[in-house]
Formats: sequence, C-alpha cells, structure tokens
Amino acid sequence: MALLWTIVEVMVALILLVLFGVVSVIIFEAYRRRHNNDHVEASAIFEDPNSLKKVPCPSLTDPAEKYISLIIPAFNEEHRLPGALDETLNYLQQRASKDKSFSYEVLIVDDGSVDGTKRVAFDFVKKYTVDNVRIILLGRNHGKGEAIRKGMLHSRGELLLMLDADGATKVNDLEKLESQIHAVARKEYHQGDSAAGDSSFRISDVPVAAFGSRAHLQEKALATRKWYRNFLMKGFHIVVLLTAGPGIRDTQCGFKMFSRAAARKLFTNIRLKRWCFDVEIVFLCKRFNIPMVEISVNWSEIPGSKVNPLSIPNMLWELALMSAGYRTGMWKIAK
Repeated sequence: MALLWTIVEVMVALILLVLFGVVSVIIFEAYRRRHNNDHVEASAIFEDPNSLKKVPCPSLTDPAEKYISLIIPAFNEEHRLPGALDETLNYLQQRASKDKSFSYEVLIVDDGSVDGTKRVAFDFVKKYTVDNVRIILLGRNHGKGEAIRKGMLHSRGELLLMLDADGATKVNDLEKLESQIHAVARKEYHQGDSAAGDSSFRISDVPVAAFGSRAHLQEKALATRKWYRNFLMKGFHIVVLLTAGPGIRDTQCGFKMFSRAAARKLFTNIRLKRWCFDVEIVFLCKRFNIPMVEISVNWSEIPGSKVNPLSIPNMLWELALMSAGYRTGMWKIAK
C-alpha cells in the first residue's frame, strides 16, 4: 500500500511539474511578444512596375483616399491567386463604371512566397496600375495575421475588407457587409450626436466591424466531415468561447470588413501573427466596444487549403498566449 501511495505521489508531482513548466513557457512567450504590435520587420514598398518608381506608402492614420481597400494575404498562391484576382477586379471595375464615386484599391501582401506569387501579383499591378493594385513584399513568411495587419496599416480605404486568396467567398458578398456597416455606423453616429446631420457623417470615422460567417453551413459540414475533425472543431470553438467570449459564431472566416476608425484601433494593437489573430480581433472589438455584426456569406471549399492537423495545436498555443498576455496586463492596449 505504501508503494502505491509513493507511485501516486510521484505521478502527481510529475503532473504538477509539467503544468508548471507549460504555464511558465506560456508566460515567458507572452512577455516576449508584449511589443509585437509596435513594429513590422519588413518595410512596405510600393513599386510601379511600369515606371519602376517607388510610390509613397500611406498610413492607416492618414485620411482615407479611396472608398474601399481589399487586403489579400498570399503565401504560395501562384495557382489560386489569378482566378480570385480576376473575379475581384472584374467586380470592382464593373461597380466603378456604374458609380463614379466608387473608388477602390487591392493590396496583395506576399507573405514570403517561394513560388510565382510575386510574379502573378505584379502582372496584375501592370494591368490595372499601381493606383488600383499594389503588392507588399514581406520578404519572409510571418503568418496570415501579420500579412493582413501589414496590408491594413498601409491601406487608403474608408472601408477595409480582408479576404482570402483562394476566392472561397464570392467578392460581391462584400455588399452584405458594407450595407450592415453603413446601417450600424449611422445608428451609432446619431446616437452619439442627436443634433448632427448626415452632411457631416463619414463612414470612415465610426468604428464598426462586420464578420462574414459560414455558421449557416455548419450542419452540412458536420454531416460530411470525419468525426475527429468535428471533434477538433467543437473543441476549438469551446476554447475560443472561453478566450474571447460569446458574440461571433464563426471567428475563422477569412472575409471581414472594418471601417477605417475600427481598423486603426484594432490593427495597431494586434499581436498574434498566424491563425488566431481573428479571435484577437473579436477580443479587441469587445475591449474597445466596437459594434460587431455577423453576416452569412456564400462559401465553398477550394483545394489547396493551408489548414492541416498541426494547425489545431498551433491555434491553441496562440489562444493560450493571448489569454495570458491580456489577462496579466502584459499586453497593453493602446487607445
């Protein structure tokens, strides 16, 4: 009996030691990343491939120069990017031809690709001019979150939309998010100043976030996925709920729109660079009291996804860092 108790005590001690080690590593890494929002390692360069001249790089803190900016992160997207860009730019050009007040830009952020992504992107810059299509080269792979943050920080739009390079969501669905942002922004604007008139209203000045959602497709997905993928998905959703709280059912859809004021608050604070930056966005929206709306969008699975079984532990790791960073006060939020 004494031997049994000794074995139990040793096991408990080992478990506690492992837990202490894991918590220590999380705290240390969260502390190390406390200034991740202060800098970006690669400078933003806009080069006009037609004239080979450098184009001045705008800042998110500057006044808006375009109506909408579309930010597309791209890592080894040589094959999927052309179709998505063709569809996106055809839509934008058609809309601009019907509405002369509609102006746009597309920012392709090459996240250290080692294939022909850069060449493909520059072909579109040449075709549509550097005023409408721009490419930011990060030099090496930082992660999707950092690529989007970089694009947001150097956008010119009143509205800023992030969307994936695979074209999984139809670009015209941006109108759903756009209309909701306008509706919520006008409501927030008039609540803030009941005497204000519409003539002074600017969509770029009212913080609002709109999240594209695939939650309405969940039942079909559950029926077609393997049981272990459903188990992992449900488990991840529970962890997200505990980390960021309720409010958004589908945090991971890559189709999100922000007013310029909202993007300025969110993307100057975001620290996570890879998969779970979406969850951090939801968390920060709540901290800033930025209104959030979730809108169903059309979505189809495109072959070539970067998500794999190893993504789940990486996501959980980032969520643990986020929770430790904000809850301990190590990650300061700049107002």
